Amino acid sequence: MRLSCKVVALALCLALLLWLYLSVGSADPEPPPLKGARASRWAAASSPGLAGDDLAPPQLQARFPPAQAAAEEEAARVSKREPRPHQKPGRRRAKLASGRRPKDQKHSTVQLSSPQWMHLAVVACGDRLEETLIMLKSAVLFSNRKLKFHIFAEDSLKPEFERKLQEWPPSYTKKFDYNVYPIAFSVGNAQEWKKLFKPCAAQRLFLPMILKEVDSLLYVDTDVLFLRPIDDLWGFLSVFNSSQLAAMAPEHEIPKIGWYSRFARHPFYGITGVNSGVMLMNLTRIRNAQFKNSMIPSGLTWEEMLYPLYQKYKNYITWGDQDLLNIIFYFNPEYLYLFPCQWNYRPDHCMYGSNCKGAEEEGISILHGNRGVYHDDKQPTFKALYEVIRDFSFEDNLFQSMYYPLQTKFLDTVHTLCGRIPQVFLKQIERTMKKVYENRVIVNVGANFRL
Repeated sequence: MRLSCKVVALALCLALLLWLYLSVGSADPEPPPLKGARASRWAAASSPGLAGDDLAPPQLQARFPPAQAAAEEEAARVSKREPRPHQKPGRRRAKLASGRRPKDQKHSTVQLSSPQWMHLAVVACGDRLEETLIMLKSAVLFSNRKLKFHIFAEDSLKPEFERKLQEWPPSYTKKFDYNVYPIAFSVGNAQEWKKLFKPCAAQRLFLPMILKEVDSLLYVDTDVLFLRPIDDLWGFLSVFNSSQLAAMAPEHEIPKIGWYSRFARHPFYGITGVNSGVMLMNLTRIRNAQFKNSMIPSGLTWEEMLYPLYQKYKNYITWGDQDLLNIIFYFNPEYLYLFPCQWNYRPDHCMYGSNCKGAEEEGISILHGNRGVYHDDKQPTFKALYEVIRDFSFEDNLFQSMYYPLQTKFLDTVHTLCGRIPQVFLKQIERTMKKVYENRVIVNVGANFRL
């Protein structure tokens, strides 16, 4: 009986010891391993350094020191914006090399390292220094891709151009490069060319021969203002057909009040002629083309044709080099692409009543203040735009220092026919300013906050 009691007591003791052993062993289980973002979030919740002591009681902090170390490592990695381990750099590099833009990247390395230059030429003589600088300023303010300025000027103006352009802030000077060239005429009598219409104006006819390394070029007069990026105008080069080598806008929209259709004594393009104040050129095609003409049955190159053409028509032309261009494209209309009027908007488009439908629908893209309207009071709407861009400080806010003053100035122009349609002048520049704001503020600031 005593032996049975001892056996039972011993069995109970063994059972109690076994129960205690199992209870102690199961009280502190090893936490299962967590992976990826779930592990990071869980570790952050259990780490006092990241989430605060109220989220992680001391018992948990003591139990899981590996989780706290992982959280600290994850925080350090995110702060340095290191690439995530699961990314495949080889595949990413392959996309960049092939020219494709990765979905998570706005601009590829290839695009940033090899920007496509847009070439802009202007001819400045006499008192046109300020006008030219304001034109260049309008180009730099709104354009996206880098610009190469080709400035043809008298020797006395060269140091002034260099000094003024170098005064612009670095945030804008990095967007362009420039060269200043002397006035030069490769064929014919230089003195005759200089006296043609205005001083130095005929220089534009010789750009294909002087800028031999340039494929395409935009030429503008000094009294032009860009109200939207040059990039948009540059895009017309891609819509040229196989024969077109230049683009200009009509001289007028209505033949009854157009100058060429009423007074010209020489051949001219189309019904109203073309205006050469804004001229987009594929210089390579111009240099290689054979031009039909009224002098010999066979074709002539651009360089061969210029001086004989001038000699034949010099007693009949009024507007100098523009008349010669009209004569050239009268005989070679297939070589010319015609711009809509909003790309070369002049006082003639509103001083007799609005007659540019494209500007009414889309706004003015390029303002051409010929007739000296920037410097007198005949067309105060044109003068207002010129003065606002002239007085704008590069570092100022576009809306506060350009758009609002422009609206105020326009209130004083409503007594004129051009001033009665302010939306035509404001529509495109407002749209352009919004895009500039989005690119410089929203996109850039947003990128700084992305993880």
